[in-house]
Amino acid sequence: MYRFLLTRQWVILTLVALVLIPTMIRLGIWQMHRHDERAHRNQLVTDALAADPVPVQSLTSPGHTVTSAERYHAVTAKGRFDTDDEVVVRRRVNSDDEVGYHVLTPFKLTDGRIVLVNRGWIPANGPSQTAFPKIPAPPRGEVTVTGRLMPDETTEASGIKDLKGLPDRQIMLVDSEEQAERLHAEVLGGYLAQTAPEPEGDTPELIGKPGQEDAALNFAYAYQWWLFAAAVPVGWVVLLRRELRERRKKAESEQETQETTPAAV
Repeated sequence: MYRFLLTRQWVILTLVALVLIPTMIRLGIWQMHRHDERAHRNQLVTDALAADPVPVQSLTSPGHTVTSAERYHAVTAKGRFDTDDEVVVRRRVNSDDEVGYHVLTPFKLTDGRIVLVNRGWIPANGPSQTAFPKIPAPPRGEVTVTGRLMPDETTEASGIKDLKGLPDRQIMLVDSEEQAERLHAEVLGGYLAQTAPEPEGDTPELIGKPGQEDAALNFAYAYQWWLFAAAVPVGWVVLLRRELRERRKKAESEQETQETTPAAV
């Protein structure tokens, strides 16, 4: 009765099922790893945003690489803005997905070192892409700036190509070491995404809080893959029983035909 399992069709079907089951189990495990990674990153962001502000010099220094635990941590900086060496970061979008620039202004600390401050987004309001845009001035004199500490940007992390040969005072990525060479000064690693004081007239538009990664989606995907893995043998058994049922019916039909057919004389 079960000899049909050795047919080409059923051998292939069984082999495919045997391959699919461990593959789907592995995919579910991978999704759970992704869930754990995202949940961990979300917790780091939550902790950093909830932390009390600390002086920026306590978390970073010239040449320092901002870690994932330090990223988004609230920091303060006391000093003066240097608009003479201000640059803009190209191809940045605001909350409405409008393309413009981020304003990157050197901020000279009271100890003489510099921290780069991203003052926010402005529209591309120049007559051309090569012209330097009009930028609202920051507060004059000595001020205290509050913001989120951010790591230097890279092509690998952002997906943005670091194009060369750009117009004067325009850059693609925020790189503290590159800016230190340009400014001939000690620049703290990373940069500060300003959150206070609020700019006059809401321009530049301050950068919003980072969003949370959807870790729950990976959790759901993991169980989905495991359900698929469980469904494969169930489906195989269903097909097997259907095949057996059809073969029994066929056998019974052939037997009835033989019984009702008169014997040849």
